[in-house]
Amino acid sequence: MVEHQKLDEQMSQELLSTLQQRFEKHMYRHESVVWEDIEKKLKSNEALLETLYLMENTGGEPDVIQLDLSSDEIIYCDCSKETPVKRRNICYDHKALLARKKFPPEDSAMNMAETMGINMLTVDMYHQLQNIEPFDLKTSSWLLTPQKIRGLGGALFGDRRYDTVFIYHNGADSYYGVRGFRGFIKL
Repeated sequence: MVEHQKLDEQMSQELLSTLQQRFEKHMYRHESVVWEDIEKKLKSNEALLETLYLMENTGGEPDVIQLDLSSDEIIYCDCSKETPVKRRNICYDHKALLARKKFPPEDSAMNMAETMGINMLTVDMYHQLQNIEPFDLKTSSWLLTPQKIRGLGGALFGDRRYDTVFIYHNGADSYYGVRGFRGFIKL
């Protein structure tokens, strides 16, 4: 279960330091973005910092990514090599959680994302993220699923194997120790 936490000054500074170090280490993810611009936006929005804290605290290793180089849109996305460790072993959404009568998981991807204040990646965004660098080589991530598929009981997830990104389907109520979800926020 994920809960929001009010950040004190020390927690905020530690988080900003971690984000800056990651930002500078992985410049290829955001070549035309300047840290000072990011820092200014983060310092002026406490709710964003709290959300990034939750992303970090659940193992997401959030970093700025540029999906569309022609856009000024700044996106923070989970960039952990594998799906975030504290967001695994969950089904797709609350409906699936309630439907799972025998051995239900503790939570669902959609519930956690909503509680954290982040959005789940779409199939298109997942492909774009995988074009930046390889992710989910041993794990998989639930993806935002079109209503038509979800209405039939299914949900989508993706991973990368054999240097190829695969998008699959599964029952929305399924859950595995290596399946979680990645999220993003826009600044």
